[in-house]
Amino acid sequence: MRRRDFVKAAGAAVPLAGCAPVALAAGPLATPTASRTGRRSFRHSVTRWPFNDWPLEQLCEVAVELGIESVELVQPTDAPVLERYGLTCAMTAHPDEAVDGLRKGWNRAEYQDYLIPAYRRQLQATAEAGWPNLICFSGNRDGLDDATGLETMAQGIEQILPDAERLGVTLCIELFNSKVDHPDYMGDSTAWGLALVDRIGSERFKILYDIYHMQIMEGDIIATIREKHRHFAHYHTGGVPGRNEIDETQELNYPAIMRAIIETGYTGFVGQEFIPKNPDKLASLRQGVEICTV
Repeated sequence: MRRRDFVKAAGAAVPLAGCAPVALAAGPLATPTASRTGRRSFRHSVTRWPFNDWPLEQLCEVAVELGIESVELVQPTDAPVLERYGLTCAMTAHPDEAVDGLRKGWNRAEYQDYLIPAYRRQLQATAEAGWPNLICFSGNRDGLDDATGLETMAQGIEQILPDAERLGVTLCIELFNSKVDHPDYMGDSTAWGLALVDRIGSERFKILYDIYHMQIMEGDIIATIREKHRHFAHYHTGGVPGRNEIDETQELNYPAIMRAIIETGYTGFVGQEFIPKNPDKLASLRQGVEICTV
């Protein structure tokens, strides 16, 4: 099961056996949490797609139980459900109209005819929901060189950048690995993402830094966060290899990574985006939050 199979944040199905919804009252959205060391910390989020077999209401109930403040990669039409539980969405999913937006993205002018109007509507809806960020993708190379793709994407984003700046919504390019999960994806390195951010030159265009993907492509996670964090608007987790739980069975030291993020002064969201191997998904998600609470 891969992220692209759920990129449209599809509706929920029947919950897993043994994972009944938790009866919880909705509560107010909390402020950034204080860490165990007394620092003000980032805020916890969870991505929708790895838990797509739970109804959205169930995921919201679990989020409240675990102190998670955001369910992300959902559509603005889901805002009323999140609001009932006192939750926000840290990262809006790409528009429904942007079919196969991972592979057919902003790096090719022929796709921008539908991306530009679709993203204008999505920016407006995101702002109306009070959500801060909207995801976007480079698309695949399909024989296109990286420099041309970067310039084409920049020219397309510039068409919607005034909307983002006026509405106060940050567009976030997510970087993926092209070795395992997303073959031929153009935005597969921090360097390419940073070059795009520099080319666009707006505080309303930044990087969604996915730790799982960048560990596969280049490693050096903590040093990159320390040096380039000003260009990162959001973070995602995932165990390497396999994109499963972020525990001791995988190679990344997530407590150290989270401390590095905190030390930058970051007070945004870190989204859990691993695929649980444990049939008890609730236990895996609880463990992930605990590991990242440093």
